[in-house]
Amino acid sequence: MIEIEHKFLLKNDAWKASASEGVRYRQGYIDTVNGTTVRVRIAGDQGYLTLKGKRGGDAGISCSEFEYEIPLEDAEGMIEEFLDTPLIDKHRYLVEYHGKIWEIDVFVGDNEGLEVAEIELGSEDEAFDLPSWAGECVSGDCRYTNGSLAKLPFKDW
Repeated sequence: MIEIEHKFLLKNDAWKASASEGVRYRQGYIDTVNGTTVRVRIAGDQGYLTLKGKRGGDAGISCSEFEYEIPLEDAEGMIEEFLDTPLIDKHRYLVEYHGKIWEIDVFVGDNEGLEVAEIELGSEDEAFDLPSWAGECVSGDCRYTNGSLAKLPFKDW
């Protein structure tokens, strides 16, 4: 499967008026040698294991992605035993805007103060409307990937 996403910083809190109830996400990354990202995630009360390839495509917004639900206990055990970087801790909210679902991540812990909106697309050239609350596009800035934030948190920029 290919993941194609754009990321934007948030300009204001107007998104909150139509947001879903947030879900807490805790996730971390297992180091690899070939550029593949291995993520262990707990979203609410569900565990996930995800493998992502290197970002590429015309705008650097595409990558291969394989995500699998795993038992919560397995995710907790992997986080405890295998993670080499600090956990990403955030709340994710879903917002529908002009027929598309946006994911709003509000970070806590070492990345507190960072708020990012993401939209996943079917192709790199798919058109979408930009909400008034979406600010600067940071899709091409690798500092804003969760894997990078685990290694160099927002507080240390």
